[in-house]
Amino acid sequence: MIDWTLLLGQIAGTVFNVLYLALIVGIIVVIILDNRNPVKTLAWVLVLIFLPFIGLVLYFFFGRNQRHERMISRKGYNRLQKKPMLEYMSQPSNEIPADYSRLISLFQNTIQSFPFDGNKLEAFTTGEGMLQALLREIQGATHHIHVEFYIFEDDAIGRIVRDALMQKAREGVEVRVLYDDVGCWHVPKRFFEAMRENGIEVHAFLEVRFPAFTSKMNYRNHRKIVVIDGRIGFIGGMNLAERYVRGVSWGIWRDTHLLIEGKAVHGLQTAFLLDWYFMDRTLLTKACYFPKGITEGNAWAQIVTSEPVGNWKEIMQGLAMAIYRARKYFYIQTPYFLPTETILVALQTAALSGVDIRLMLPQHADSRLTHLATCSYLSDMLQAGVKVYFYQKGFLHSKLMVSDDQLATIGSTNMDFRSFEHNFEVNAFIYDTEFALQMREVFLQDQRDCEQLHLKHWQKRPSSRKMLESFVRLLSPLL
Repeated sequence: MIDWTLLLGQIAGTVFNVLYLALIVGIIVVIILDNRNPVKTLAWVLVLIFLPFIGLVLYFFFGRNQRHERMISRKGYNRLQKKPMLEYMSQPSNEIPADYSRLISLFQNTIQSFPFDGNKLEAFTTGEGMLQALLREIQGATHHIHVEFYIFEDDAIGRIVRDALMQKAREGVEVRVLYDDVGCWHVPKRFFEAMRENGIEVHAFLEVRFPAFTSKMNYRNHRKIVVIDGRIGFIGGMNLAERYVRGVSWGIWRDTHLLIEGKAVHGLQTAFLLDWYFMDRTLLTKACYFPKGITEGNAWAQIVTSEPVGNWKEIMQGLAMAIYRARKYFYIQTPYFLPTETILVALQTAALSGVDIRLMLPQHADSRLTHLATCSYLSDMLQAGVKVYFYQKGFLHSKLMVSDDQLATIGSTNMDFRSFEHNFEVNAFIYDTEFALQMREVFLQDQRDCEQLHLKHWQKRPSSRKMLESFVRLLSPLL
């Protein structure tokens, strides 16, 4: 007698195994056809073969390639860029910094980022200073305030800024807020609902909700942008949370942020409005968002964005070019150092050619895993002649780079896989000797609060520690 229950169970099991195998094979074919870096391709293939279920979950969360997608149509993008382009075209072309013409052209050709002259800059190295300036400028807003942060915390600092924004909205100023959904996962919804109830337009960037979970979790908006009346902009590494002002248990929170007054704010405005269109599907291109003829200072500045969509990795490519172009020095502050092969080779090549490459990292990081992975790269740096410094006074979250007394860049981009390949990031590239010298002095001042790492001493750390670092390094693209 046939046991139909057993037979049907066997058939169902066979069908499931066939479909599951077909899914795994199909994903492997898709990964191969993406023509990614062979090492990354092979890594995903091996994970899917030997750990199929875990590999399948990891792939849907972290592995899908979004670079062939577009955030906005070409027609819409050109409409958004029209006014910044007209402002750029009105500048005398012979005044563009000649020493960095190729770097400037790279950003123009890949992301249509325009260099603007006539900018006044103010750098902040403390959260308190940045917060005071931000609240002052919010108070003076008359037409619109655009705010975009990875973290907008429901704490004393977040509530101060939120209340200031709500007051301006009640006065009739247009206020728009974007926050990253993963960065603000633990922030109560009522925090943002209070904004909406007071006339602020608010959106979470790429909300992560079942069933549409998958790769959205991997692609996060890490940008920190504020634009006020199209004339004043903020950009840098600071979010809106208490720790950026009060520090952490092991010391101060050392960060760098930048206030820009001038035409370069058009670049920040374009970046914000592009992200706003992505979430709200409203394209804002009116002239009131791009006021003409703003000249506040003498510095040249270029706002550069990068994202996990599109054909290029703009900020990573620009940093690699800037490192190769350096003749005297290239100084870097970053909280995490998990470089792509492109950046790793660029730093080693520059150091080996005699350029003074200095890398400053926190002695204690806010993530043990990322710090362990960071440490695995330091022997490679030291052997090539890179000078490595561990910051001692607290947590170094600054993303500052300065080179040859001519170039400085400040923004949201870390020196890691996530920033270069998976996040939405934004940096200001400043071509100005006075500002570069100021940022060089900031770096050297911080260096006085550091301990320099030496290869002989570094190589003596326990073998167990080296093994752990090397193992965690394999996870670098996911950290």
